[in-house]
Amino acid sequence: MRYGLIGCGNMGGAVARALCKGAGPGEMLLSSGSGHTADALAAQLGCQSAGTDNARAADACAYLVLAVKPQKMAGVLAGIAPVLAARGAAGRPPVLVTMAAGLSIARIRALAGAGEDWPVIRIMPNTPVAVGAGMTLWCAEADAALCAPFLRDMAPAGALEPVPEALMDAAGCVAGCGPAWAYQFLEALADGGVAAGLPRQTAQRCAAQMLLGAATLALQSGQHPGALKDAVCSPGGSTIEGVRVLEQRAFRAAVTDAVLAAYEKTKGLGKA
Repeated sequence: MRYGLIGCGNMGGAVARALCKGAGPGEMLLSSGSGHTADALAAQLGCQSAGTDNARAADACAYLVLAVKPQKMAGVLAGIAPVLAARGAAGRPPVLVTMAAGLSIARIRALAGAGEDWPVIRIMPNTPVAVGAGMTLWCAEADAALCAPFLRDMAPAGALEPVPEALMDAAGCVAGCGPAWAYQFLEALADGGVAAGLPRQTAQRCAAQMLLGAATLALQSGQHPGALKDAVCSPGGSTIEGVRVLEQRAFRAAVTDAVLAAYEKTKGLGKA
């Protein structure tokens, strides 16, 4: 079997969905600290569940996806360390795929009791991978021949962006944390529409489609966001008046500070 995935929360489930599309559900084995979570997700995706038996996933699969929170990584890896050690001694170490924020490849190897030559792929996906519109950042210390199948099977998740490991935490705070702030902005836009008299569902659809279209235009045009903003702002018009209010309320500074706060928190997770 190609993929074992430990951890079936929101992010782990999203990655499992993408891999099932890319590799096929017959190549996926799920396990979780809560066995019913793995069972339920496996039933949805048509793949196999190992329940709470992480060791089974660690032993059976070529790629072991560690979809657990940074704070739980040490405990999870300690629990499967004997299996990993046996596989290493037999010359068949799995490719470890980690998505734990703040934990470097070197740290994952150390926690796994693995040698420096063990292949590790580090990824930082975001929740839109669940609908094939995600951004997955990745770096690796593994042969290209091992990375290529994983990247191919992850293609249904959306865009995949190679990033040097030294920049993974910073990029993750933009792409990984960013959806939460985008949803806050979407909700605020819809609230404004409701305040102006729109029905809630209409306001939400308008806000969501606007964000989707604006992001698509930015990606496809390659223009600077400032230029795209200027193109919407007519002299003396409604849009520039709204821009003035956002600048007055330090909108851009608040967003920048949010990214930096998340970055500092992520660096702290790596030291835990």
